[in-house]
Order: sequence, then C-alpha cells, then structure tokens
Amino acid sequence: MRKFLEVAGWLLLLQGVGALLHEWTGWFQPWALVYRVGVPAGHEVFASIVLAVAGAAVLLASRRTAGG
Repeated sequence: MRKFLEVAGWLLLLQGVGALLHEWTGWFQPWALVYRVGVPAGHEVFASIVLAVAGAAVLLASRRTAGG
C-alpha cells in the first residue's frame, strides 16, 4: 500500500507542477492532465495547485503508513 501511495503522490505532484509550468512557460501540455480533462477555462492554475498539494499530501501520508 505504501508503494502505491508513493507512486500516486508523485504522479499527482508531477501533474500539478507540469500544468503550472505549462501555464507559465507554454511547455508540457501534451501530458498535463489539467488540459486533457477539460477544466473550465480560467481555472487551470487553481486545478494545478490543487493537484500539486494533493500529491504532496499523499506523499506525506505514504510516509506515515505502517509497513512497506
């Protein structure tokens, strides 16, 4: 379970950071989940921040789980 949470956390964090980088620089659009799901226009930055924070929270939670 811990490994699954770590992978999920990293994926969420990378998606959030990648979408933010796309918003600021124009890079990373092909794999940014925020732009593929169809987030309403104008809310991409908020959705990206939510993804990044959720990823960080899942990573922190994975460190607290017992077992490996």
